[in-house]
Amino acid sequence: MQTCIERLYLEVFPVRGIEQQLLAMPDGAYIGITCSPKQGLDVTLDLVEKLQGHEFHLVPHVAARQVHNRAHLREIVQRLQDRGVDSMFVPGGDVPEPLGDFDSSLALLRELAEIDHGFQHIGVAAHPEGHPAIDDDTLYQCLRDKQALSTYLVTQMCFDPQVLSAWLREMRDQGITLPAWIGLPGVMNRMKLFSTSLRIGVGESARFARKQSSLAGKLLRSSNYQPDDLVHGLAPAIRDQQLDIDGFYLFSFNQVKDTIAWRDDMLRSLARPGAAAC
Repeated sequence: MQTCIERLYLEVFPVRGIEQQLLAMPDGAYIGITCSPKQGLDVTLDLVEKLQGHEFHLVPHVAARQVHNRAHLREIVQRLQDRGVDSMFVPGGDVPEPLGDFDSSLALLRELAEIDHGFQHIGVAAHPEGHPAIDDDTLYQCLRDKQALSTYLVTQMCFDPQVLSAWLREMRDQGITLPAWIGLPGVMNRMKLFSTSLRIGVGESARFARKQSSLAGKLLRSSNYQPDDLVHGLAPAIRDQQLDIDGFYLFSFNQVKDTIAWRDDMLRSLARPGAAAC
């Protein structure tokens, strides 16, 4: 477990002021930089450029439905190559209709495979609690199709360790072998979260709230949330080598300093005798 906490992979929204916050991140941290329908891909790529020169592993999100065509994809790839970026995360994207030729992450991944891109790490999303518009068999087939075109998966947030652990085992039984990063909600202050939601766009925050109703309940009961119980509940799954869990992917909601402080506290706790290891 300690190794999984040390191997920090943090998701942030590319908004004003986030660059300064990220300077508190330890060298070697993985930073996933999202792209939203409101802001578009250029804002994501701009933040990548601003963070050049720091000892981070930058992972820009390139949402398939926001890429216009093959030429646009090649332009994005070239822009990232010019800055030495060797990683990319490819979600489908939340826009109702594609802005161009790619209607899914799989479609973009197939096109990407035709490009001499040089990316060492390509991530895709997985849905432990299903998807409102896609049945489970189709979701598993999509992951099987993607695994030849990607190198790891990240699970969407799930607040139930039993549900998540059961899904991980079922996924492996379905023949999906991609290493897994477990998506966890980071430390969240209610007011900061709502403030950030407004900055990334009301539509996006509303979609998120609909997808994560359990999160809303937890925030209403308390002004703060920390994922300690969820982390400890996942300890048996972390120790199961057949599940091939690489670490935790923290949805920070741009509360970077609070999330790092939580991580440091958790590491001190796990260093005590009797703590689980992975």
